[in-house]
Amino acid sequence: MASPPRYKEITSSNGRVFRIGEDPRTILGLSRTYMIWLPWVAMMAAGVFEYAYGSAVKTLQDSYHWSTTESFTLTGVWGFCQAGIALPYGRIRETGKLPVRRAMMIGGVFSLIAFVVLGLTGNIVVNVITYGVIGGIGTGLVYATCVNLVGKWYPEAKGARVGFVNGGFGYGSIPFIIIFSYWFTVSNHTWVLALVGVFMMICMCVCGYFMKDPPMNWWPASVDPTNWAKNQAAARNLKKNPPAARQFTPNEALRHWQLYVMWAALTLTAGVSLFGISFETKFAKASDFAVYVAVLSAIMLAFVNGTGRALVGWLSDRLGRKQTLILICVILGLAQWGVGWSGDNHNEALFFTFAIISGFGSGAFYPMFAMLTPDYFGENYNASNYGVVYSGKMFGSILAPLGAAFVTANGYGATYILAGGLSLLAAALVATLRRPTVPAETNAALAGIAVTAGEAGASAAS
Repeated sequence: MASPPRYKEITSSNGRVFRIGEDPRTILGLSRTYMIWLPWVAMMAAGVFEYAYGSAVKTLQDSYHWSTTESFTLTGVWGFCQAGIALPYGRIRETGKLPVRRAMMIGGVFSLIAFVVLGLTGNIVVNVITYGVIGGIGTGLVYATCVNLVGKWYPEAKGARVGFVNGGFGYGSIPFIIIFSYWFTVSNHTWVLALVGVFMMICMCVCGYFMKDPPMNWWPASVDPTNWAKNQAAARNLKKNPPAARQFTPNEALRHWQLYVMWAALTLTAGVSLFGISFETKFAKASDFAVYVAVLSAIMLAFVNGTGRALVGWLSDRLGRKQTLILICVILGLAQWGVGWSGDNHNEALFFTFAIISGFGSGAFYPMFAMLTPDYFGENYNASNYGVVYSGKMFGSILAPLGAAFVTANGYGATYILAGGLSLLAAALVATLRRPTVPAETNAALAGIAVTAGEAGASAAS
């Protein structure tokens, strides 16, 4: 019988424990690069809910005689539940009662239910329950699992990798935007939606079967967590984004104002993003643009939304998470003003240009918050801590149906001006952030703690 893999635990002067020495293959049976590719595929499937729905709305309205408000109530409820499940799931996940494999299976089955029922009935109450609540919970489980998993397996260089996986949530929907725009009709909507649901379930369940969280405090042996500056590659990433001072539990993180500022900023940017995603195609049609402009704008929004997430992950490793996030919020805000102005003035070229810029900004902030949270509060409890921050999307999702009412009362131009202002407000909030620190007396008490060694499953000696 093989002996359990040995590891050692290093305690820094701040009191943070790093568990090093274990090869990922001994834990997973696979290279840790699989914890990038598998979540990426699952995220591409999950993004259909958010980024392709707007292209399916016209056929759904024709099939079921839904109003605009009824149609986008589904996305509002979906967004609320998708974000709302992150915190309770994070708490349960960290206790080991709902491992990532099981969460992915549930997410896949719930996604299937949502799309099958959407194709079978136009009862708005039933669809709010199945597409909005059940589909939202299912997607939320998949999203929270995938985003947090990458950061846990790459704590020393999470930027580009988390951004890459997060990006799949955007551009993975492009084939479905095309299908819903050109081959989705009243006569075939039932079986098309059923096939989409089956596809999503297969991707989520198959990928989820191989996923697993690393042990608490796990850190790759190739990078010394206390002397990372000696490693040039690590220093480049960690100089701008050093590891959290310690592993903050959820209760400890809630005592720091930074968590609430992140929550407020994500609430604002998520609301602006969901509004733009939901109404861009309708605005283009209302501005009498050619059909291809509306469809191509939606495709490019999803494409740039996804690729932008990967780009900013790489960029944040070099500029810093906070600085990159501020830049994204400003770009998102200015793009809303550009979309509103060009639509009101019936300028197709500028509308398309600003739609692309808006697509970049409307997705790029999500991986930034996903990385900034463990950078500030550590990886061990990130499922819970990021769950608090990400729950801001619940309240941001309310802006989609509210946006419909505001558009009806004030027009698209005024609504996009308001959206741009909210994004700039988020940039101002992010600018106030400062990394949480450990009290000086705690540092003094922990200074000089020795390196400890043990076997897998052994408790740290200190």
